[in-house]
Amino acid sequence: MGELLAVVPVSLLFSVPVAVVGAVVLARMRRRSITASVTVLVLVPVLAALAGVLGTSGFMYSPLLGATVVICAVVAAVTVPAAMLLGRGIARELMWLHEAHAAERTAEASRRQLVTWISHDLRTPLAGIRAMSEALADGVVAEPNAVATYAGRIRNETERLSEMVDDLFQLSRITSGALRLTLSTVSLEDVVSEALAAEDVLAARKGVQLRTEPGGPWPLVRGSDPELARVVRNLLSNAVRHTPPDGTVVVTAGAAGDRAWLRVDDACGGIAPADLERVFDVAFLGATARSPDNSVRGGLGLAIARGLVEAHAGRIRAHNHGPGCRFEVELPLAAPHPAPATRSV
Repeated sequence: MGELLAVVPVSLLFSVPVAVVGAVVLARMRRRSITASVTVLVLVPVLAALAGVLGTSGFMYSPLLGATVVICAVVAAVTVPAAMLLGRGIARELMWLHEAHAAERTAEASRRQLVTWISHDLRTPLAGIRAMSEALADGVVAEPNAVATYAGRIRNETERLSEMVDDLFQLSRITSGALRLTLSTVSLEDVVSEALAAEDVLAARKGVQLRTEPGGPWPLVRGSDPELARVVRNLLSNAVRHTPPDGTVVVTAGAAGDRAWLRVDDACGGIAPADLERVFDVAFLGATARSPDNSVRGGLGLAIARGLVEAHAGRIRAHNHGPGCRFEVELPLAAPHPAPATRSV
């Protein structure tokens, strides 16, 4: 016991400084790589123990000292790689948690923005419907022509509200993973023709011309007809809204490799470069150059289009082109004889 008590102070005299130096190194590395910090944390006890043994032996070789050095080397050879792997795993977990928290914050901010926009957009038609219905109920408007006008406006506002609710329902299905696609072979020519016919009234009312241009044979894609029609209609509606009177919206389609492409070119005057990455965000309505008119329904059309395109394993992007913007969609081409299938998204 006496020999042990005599050896301990000498051992501590050499091992404690090593531990202190290791603590200082760890403190200075707290903002650096986690892998390096964990590796140092593992090495410090081994080096401190080795220093204590060397100090106790008086730095004179002996079989016990040699065995101790070998044991410390083996321990270091095992623990250092393990510490590096552990540090890398912790770093990946922390990065994943950081990305998850960032995505959660972004989603929460997007939800708050969506609620703000939708609340505003719902309030406007509801206020109009209430005012006109009260005018009819109170007899303020009694002439048949005026009554018919008010009834028509109420119907238009009701349809607008219905479309907004439908957009919200569709976006909810996309974001929640409840969207189910019944895949089949779909002709982009038929989809575009139906969308042009549906948007022709709005375009004619604004004085915008809709037309298609040949980009090659119309391709057949693997997709769901109703959802693809919704994509094209949303793109056309967006293009018509932001194209000035006497402007033109052009739709072209073609194929390259195993992908089909469809482009919608408008004459909006362009999008600010900072906004190009945000045009598909929920409730993003753009800057002054692309400020919405009264037909905008909460800024959901492009967000829904992106969700539906991605559900088809496709891609959608926007960039400035000519006098306006180009929205381009890529979709997988249909197989020669595809069998119907259902995909959950």
